[in-house]
Amino acid sequence: MTSATTLPPRVTEERATQRILGWIALPAGIALLVLVGSLLSEQFLTTRNLTNVLINMSLVGIIVVGMTFVFIVRGLADLSVPAMVAIGALLALGLQPSLGSIPAALVGILAASAAGLVNGVLIGYSKLNPVITTLATGTIVLGIAQASVGGVIVYGNDPQLQSLLTGRIFFGIPTIVLIFLAVALGGHLLLGRTTFGRWVYAAGSNPQATKASAVPLDFTKAVAFWMTATLAGFSGVLLGLTLQTARPGIGTGYEFDAITAVVVGGVSLLGGFGNIPRAIGGLLLVTLLSNIMVLNGIPTQSQGLVMGALIAGAVALDVYLRRRGGAA
Repeated sequence: MTSATTLPPRVTEERATQRILGWIALPAGIALLVLVGSLLSEQFLTTRNLTNVLINMSLVGIIVVGMTFVFIVRGLADLSVPAMVAIGALLALGLQPSLGSIPAALVGILAASAAGLVNGVLIGYSKLNPVITTLATGTIVLGIAQASVGGVIVYGNDPQLQSLLTGRIFFGIPTIVLIFLAVALGGHLLLGRTTFGRWVYAAGSNPQATKASAVPLDFTKAVAFWMTATLAGFSGVLLGLTLQTARPGIGTGYEFDAITAVVVGGVSLLGGFGNIPRAIGGLLLVTLLSNIMVLNGIPTQSQGLVMGALIAGAVALDVYLRRRGGAA
């Protein structure tokens, strides 16, 4: 049997080429989009437009960090994200008059975190299907969120906190972007520099072997879903405080945006491969592409076709690289 250290030179070179292409393709795609965007619209490179892009990217990016863990651990996807975003935003604003802004925000995050704990237990320990489980949990949580506000729009009463989040306190970067960068850095260090991170990769790359080892497979998968729901709730809180308004459907589409970013970033659907920088790179590419289409008046239906084709291409590339052994 040929070992990994005695592969034929042609195979070794092919795998090395695939790895290099995998790392170059994303930055090259982002650079190409920046060039195309600047040529197609004078608004693209304006400070106002790029600031809006960064703020929108940050709100989704916080969720992307958690979704990356779910993908790597081979958890498919978390479809409860829209509900977690909604309950975070609704509670953060709805409880402001009685609790104050910060306590109300903490309640919103804790509510989403509690729902994420339920997801984690049902998926990690009870072995229920992640897609069905998170869809059901999300439906229940969204119903609770709607009942809590009577199905109406909730308005905030803290414009100072809104100004703080959208203001620029450090090198001209909006506060909400700095929060996102801190979350992304924390997720990157957790995944790449800790024992738990090694458990995540082990659980996704070979669950059977992991189960036979000392790695707590059930716990690892449960934490991934708990983390995603908590971060989605946190994103919802930031969204509500930024807009100072929230409605039950405020989180609609956030799960699709996060999944698209993670897939385009090269995080494998088959588990065991990927990292936070790749996922954030995918998010940046998708956000820029969406922004270019909006600036150029591309209809919403056509935008959906483009994003769908992008996901299909990314998934096909992932399957191809895994079969050829190049995703590393």
